[in-house]
Amino acid sequence: MKMAVGSDSGSHFSTAICAYLEEKGVELVRCGQCCGEQADYVDAARAVAEHVAAGRCDQGLLFCTTGTGVTIIANKVPGVRAALCVDTFAARIARLANNANVLVLSMRYTGEMLGKEIVDEWLATAPSTEPRRVNFHRKTDELDQEYRGAPAGESRLVESKH
Repeated sequence: MKMAVGSDSGSHFSTAICAYLEEKGVELVRCGQCCGEQADYVDAARAVAEHVAAGRCDQGLLFCTTGTGVTIIANKVPGVRAALCVDTFAARIARLANNANVLVLSMRYTGEMLGKEIVDEWLATAPSTEPRRVNFHRKTDELDQEYRGAPAGESRLVESKH
């Protein structure tokens, strides 16, 4: 397993989680502050997302103060499904039901023990093969593909009938 990891700031939490992953045999590709480079959250999230989208890494992990900023940025990259996970249930459902490929952890709201539990659940859970969930994954991919063709600044939004 190869995982891109990134952050805009160094912390004991991100260092501990990266060390934990390496102990589990996960090969890390470090981006942003995780490799000692100055980077804002946009740069770090983009780098991780691009590694995952290009297939250079199997999955991604982003650290952020709240987790919101990097989640938004990573999800702008076609093919990326970043999920901010605050507990093990969120991690399991993100992988199982949403086929998420980038885990986001909040450095403000997640302690080291919980972070390790979230990582364990994430790694232990595969995307569902249940037909209805596979259909959700397919529809998500189709939506991603549809919007991928929109020129920058132009929306393909259509009025909802609901």
